[in-house]
Amino acid sequence: MCLVAEAVFLYYSITNYYDGARRAMTTRTSTIITQLNASAAQTGESQGVLLRRMVEQFTEKDKFELMLVNAAGKPLVTSTGFAPDDSVAGEDYLEALASEKGEGHAVYRTAMGEKVMAVTTLLPRAAGEIVAVRFVTSLTLVDQSIAALVAFSLALVTAVVLFSVWTGMFFIRSIVRPIGEIEATAAKIAEGNLDTRIENKYNDEIGKLSDTINHMAGELDKTERMKNEFISSVSHELRTPLTSIKGWVETIAAIRDPADPNFRRGVQVISSEADRLYSMVEELLDFSRMQNGLKLDLQLLDLVAEVSDAAIMVERRVELEGLHLAYDEPEEPMPVMADPARLRQVFINVLDNAVKYSPPHGTVRMDVLSDGNSAFVNISDEGRGIAPDDLENVKVKFFKGKGAVRGSGIGLAVVDEIVTALDGSVDIQSEVGRGTTVTVRLPLYKRPAPSGAPPRGGTAGV
Repeated sequence: MCLVAEAVFLYYSITNYYDGARRAMTTRTSTIITQLNASAAQTGESQGVLLRRMVEQFTEKDKFELMLVNAAGKPLVTSTGFAPDDSVAGEDYLEALASEKGEGHAVYRTAMGEKVMAVTTLLPRAAGEIVAVRFVTSLTLVDQSIAALVAFSLALVTAVVLFSVWTGMFFIRSIVRPIGEIEATAAKIAEGNLDTRIENKYNDEIGKLSDTINHMAGELDKTERMKNEFISSVSHELRTPLTSIKGWVETIAAIRDPADPNFRRGVQVISSEADRLYSMVEELLDFSRMQNGLKLDLQLLDLVAEVSDAAIMVERRVELEGLHLAYDEPEEPMPVMADPARLRQVFINVLDNAVKYSPPHGTVRMDVLSDGNSAFVNISDEGRGIAPDDLENVKVKFFKGKGAVRGSGIGLAVVDEIVTALDGSVDIQSEVGRGTTVTVRLPLYKRPAPSGAPPRGGTAGV
């Protein structure tokens, strides 16, 4: 592109130099013809005499040669005193004859090899045998000026190209160097050095990329720590019921009388701890499913029926914990598109947390409301509440707050994953010392249901 621009510039520059020389000679010819007419009118002398005198008195002989040309194109009189043989019937004269303006010009080399330009202008009326005025000038100085211009422009282009190459290499190095640093740091992060960070020295896109990778490394480091804490917590949680089961199995094995109170108590403890183990294994399986992508079997359901079923499933446990479950079942069905097993899992998990964190003789409340577009299931407890610093992380996998009791730390993460997949949302409001309210929002199914209420406790009619 730069070379093309250079070629165009040189072409127009050369053309302009040559046109300038031609215009200078054309202007002088016009001046001579004007002076000729004025002098002829004043003195009454013939134009031929006047023209010959003008040639003899021509003062710009160092720049131009002035000639008077006959009808054959042959110079009759010249300002130098002799007529060059190679200028007879030149192209400029032939062009002037063919031109409507009576002007012509040509560039050629003389017998001595000098490059010249000739401009011939026909007289309005022949002055005897003189029919045209011809100017000739050497193009040596013009060509020298053009050569100087070419040299300067080539030098300038070369300088621009070299500068562009240098700045380009500098720019490339300025990009490659930080990218190399980023690549090296990313490789360390990939090897497991999650505390490695990129020193951000740039206030541009590279800097933004560095900040993003640092943020990613920080999140990975946080997730890794939470995962390690999760593994430690799960190991502890598994060990506790297994230890209890093992101890009571040994105790029961030593009891000879089935009517012994310790026998019944041991069986109850083993059953309870087995339920705990089952619940923990289910959470681990849910976590594995989340990692591999949650798959839903969507059906048209009555949300009220599903919530009522979940309430029935936890009712016995609520009683055993000495708590009260407050739930008024709405009369109108609320159709939603959901996976029945997953939806039930959502409510069981939230209710399980409410029971787990409720104080003795506390109340767990359930409400199902609708605004016409969405259904809202509110589950509240009167427990210790969640600290503000922990509240924003309770839906993060593996997170366990300061006041957390037994559990894996992925229950609410599973709930949020399922509800989000159903185009809903989970909102958690809590006040330390007052309790926590979990609100599950699900979009209502818009298509009108057929006459008759959907069957209770299962799939709504389509």
